[in-house]
Amino acid sequence: MSYEVAILSLIVFLPSLGALGLLLVPRDKVEAIRLITLAVTLAVFALTVYVAIPADDGEASIRFEMGQAAMQNVFNIPWIPSFNIYYFMGMDGISFPLVILTTFLSVLSFWASWSVKTQVKGFCILFLLLETGMLGVFLALDFFLFYIFWEVMLLPMYFLIGVWGGPRREYAAIKFFLYTLLGSVFMLIAILMLYFASDLRQLDEPQLAAAHVANVDEVLTAKQAAAEGAEMHTFNLLALMQMGQHTDLFDAPLLFGYSLQWWAFLLLFIGFVIKVPVVPLHTWLPDAHVEAPTPISMILAGVLLKMGGYGIIRICYPICPDAGFDLAYLVCGIGVLSMVYGAFAAMAQTDFKRLVAYSSVSHMGYVVLGLGVWSAWAPTNFDWRYWSMGVNGAMFQMIGHGVSSAGMFFMVGVIYDRVHHRNLNEFGGLFRRMPLYAGLAVPIFFAGLGLPGLCGFIGEVFVTLSVWNYSHVLAVIAASVVILTAGYILWAIQRVYLGPEYKGPHGDALTPITLREQAIAWPLIVFAILFGVYPRCVFDYMTPTINAQVQELAEWTRDVKTPRLAAEKAAEEAAAAKSADQDRPSRPVAEKQDGTVGQLSLVAPTDTGAPAATPAARAVSAERAAPLALARAVD
Repeated sequence: MSYEVAILSLIVFLPSLGALGLLLVPRDKVEAIRLITLAVTLAVFALTVYVAIPADDGEASIRFEMGQAAMQNVFNIPWIPSFNIYYFMGMDGISFPLVILTTFLSVLSFWASWSVKTQVKGFCILFLLLETGMLGVFLALDFFLFYIFWEVMLLPMYFLIGVWGGPRREYAAIKFFLYTLLGSVFMLIAILMLYFASDLRQLDEPQLAAAHVANVDEVLTAKQAAAEGAEMHTFNLLALMQMGQHTDLFDAPLLFGYSLQWWAFLLLFIGFVIKVPVVPLHTWLPDAHVEAPTPISMILAGVLLKMGGYGIIRICYPICPDAGFDLAYLVCGIGVLSMVYGAFAAMAQTDFKRLVAYSSVSHMGYVVLGLGVWSAWAPTNFDWRYWSMGVNGAMFQMIGHGVSSAGMFFMVGVIYDRVHHRNLNEFGGLFRRMPLYAGLAVPIFFAGLGLPGLCGFIGEVFVTLSVWNYSHVLAVIAASVVILTAGYILWAIQRVYLGPEYKGPHGDALTPITLREQAIAWPLIVFAILFGVYPRCVFDYMTPTINAQVQELAEWTRDVKTPRLAAEKAAEEAAAAKSADQDRPSRPVAEKQDGTVGQLSLVAPTDTGAPAATPAARAVSAERAAPLALARAVD
């Protein structure tokens, strides 16, 4: 087994192995179960940190190589060869930052679960299975494997909300399950459509090598044989990207005149934006957050929402660029709608946790808008730097929001564990009652606000600037949402931490923040400040990959889409000209009484009932018309 296989497999499956180990521990050994689970999450985080540390120059290592755009630490092992399904994993600048975010938040969120007192063993097992599902989604490069990890993530989250949630936990869990399952069904349909339309034989040898296809020799042999009905279908995501950009396999009309890739993009996009989520597919999120326990809300906002954005940038656009180009306005419009609606909805809330949930809808709208500019700007400008700014901003927004949203939900959970309510109208004066807690909470909420110098600022600015080059109207709206964000964040701070004395129930339970809670809050604050003042520590990992992918799509737009649009426009103009010529009335040729021929019509005569000109008349007409045309041309 190679080093890459061992390390990446250990990162993904070590939590599952830990879950299996917990089955052997008696359920009454609560502290042992908690410590084992925490140790497993710490070990996985340590592995990702080890991989993230750059290796010495010239050293062959599993460590991530910054500045390299291509996939790293790739392995491709046959799993179900009869269907071309492989155990295929790798990482690049798009996936690896999200892997680090996942393992980091898994440690902190599980440490925050010390308040869970019932069925601790089951909670820990499900939490570790959830971590495996999340990590697998970010590292899988086989579409079938990706889908399995996507579904593995669904079931633990359902039970974590439904068993350990609040009073309406069953309703929230079922709603989450049904929404996510609906998206999974759409995704599965699109996966099968792309699989049965794919054919590895349509790729040349360099493209097969770039896609890390394991059976290149077999594909080349089949390509030479060129047997009818012997298509080599694949779930290889990298190969599907090559087919989407360099072949016409996905361009065949499928339904209502739209191509297969148009429908595949739409189905995949719906499946992913349900997870983001965007308006109007967002209604599961506030209920899930309100009823979920604090550690699960941290994971839900910090990681699970990012899986939707990752799917769009990793799968939708590279595999279906033509459809992404055509649906750019839909993507951008949904992003702006989510930003505005989420901000106004947050301002109307009196439940502290529901306010933070709607803020996530608004903030993730920036992600969708930044990704939409990727193709929306293509028709008029091939300067890929605008695309790069939008996509880099969207990726940074996912990382920054992962830190700030997890922190905000944790801070809400700290006071909920004490007073057991979240009514904003009953809070107040916590700066006097819990000064250290309030001092830690305010910077985290300022990060969610997008204050310069904190992690929420960079992504929003990058997205807004990139949108300005596409649509001034959308850019103004995006910038205006920042004002709305400041409104509901500052109003929440005013009602909870400032103002009059606390007037809700259980006021005597407002004890100072504990050392464990401080240990969870401080890393979130440190990274919120670090990403705000030194964003390069994130951009150095992801920018090379994003720039390379954006350049590839810019080249596709220039070399494929623009000529196609020009040909379609020319065909439409030719058809319009032909239709106009057919509708124009013609004048038949007639002889004058002196034997000369009247004016010729450039339009073919129609059957008007007049006698046709004789051959002799046509000859005379042509003979006299030629010198006249020459004279007009000279004039």
